[in-house]
Amino acid sequence: MDKNYFIEYYKLEREHWWFKARMEILRTHVQSLNLPQPLKILNVGVASGATTLMLQEFGEVTSLEYDADCVKYIQNTLPGFQIDHGTILKLPYETDSFDLVCAFDVLEHVDDDKLSVSELKRVCKSGKNIIITVPYLMLLWGQHDVVNHHLRRYTLRQVKNLFKTDGEIIYSTFFNFWLFPLIAFFRIISNILPKNFMRKNKQAGSDFSVYQPRWIEQFFFSIMCSEKQFIKNKRSLPVGLSVLVSFRKK
Repeated sequence: MDKNYFIEYYKLEREHWWFKARMEILRTHVQSLNLPQPLKILNVGVASGATTLMLQEFGEVTSLEYDADCVKYIQNTLPGFQIDHGTILKLPYETDSFDLVCAFDVLEHVDDDKLSVSELKRVCKSGKNIIITVPYLMLLWGQHDVVNHHLRRYTLRQVKNLFKTDGEIIYSTFFNFWLFPLIAFFRIISNILPKNFMRKNKQAGSDFSVYQPRWIEQFFFSIMCSEKQFIKNKRSLPVGLSVLVSFRKK
């Protein structure tokens, strides 16, 4: 990927309302599991490293990233940040190594998602947890997916089928529920009139411009972030832009 993409993505994960709200949702879900701490955690597909910094609140985190240029950029940008270069298709770690294995928006980038999930299960200790998120529904495929090198979007059933052996799904939900009608409408319209909605300069962000008036950013953040209360109480939202699944290995 282009270096400018990494620079933009680094900023987005720390400043854009969607990434900040997603981070709060992920943090809330990890907290809701009430896992004994400190945890030994694997974070696969760390991108700019923001999710690793969040997971460090719960224990020792091992970070893995596939893109070699991204690894170099993060190492140069965050001195002292430990990040391994490798692939989810063959994780460079021993079997039964981690208390918590995370892959946030990773499976949609990989050709063989079944093998990927098998590897996540392999390195997870027995009785411990895996958390994944993926984008929902191919009907919502758009320029966002192209820019971010996605190969697919998922239904909830497809995700559950990936995790149907070697343990149980202890929680699943959609998120980005309140904004789903607005963004779904935007995606469908952008597919009908793609030239009017194409991002310039291969922007990495969400369907909304990276630079919005502050009150609009805060408005969208507050709406999406309000879903934390459902996540905290392990109540499942009926639809959304993304799927979250927690799995416990036998």
